[in-house]
Amino acid sequence: MVNLIVWVILGGIIGWIASMIMQTDEEQGLLANVIVGIVGAFLAGWLITPLFGVSTINQNNFSVAGFIVSLAGAIILLAIVNLFRSGAVR
Repeated sequence: MVNLIVWVILGGIIGWIASMIMQTDEEQGLLANVIVGIVGAFLAGWLITPLFGVSTINQNNFSVAGFIVSLAGAIILLAIVNLFRSGAVR
């Protein structure tokens, strides 16, 4: 239960930071930030982890490198969403 709470909190923080970097923070709410953070970490685990061998926040072992990889996944996810939403990445 504690892992789930930490996972949601870290997902929210990662999603919020990614939305600030991609300048979509005004368009998103708290729930969207959590979803972007968690799905972005999943995306990073699928794409980035095999390249660098670093775990993400979804793999139950927190590290700064895992936080950065999860943040990169969330940024990639927001870039893809922006591409489909407006036709261009901001």
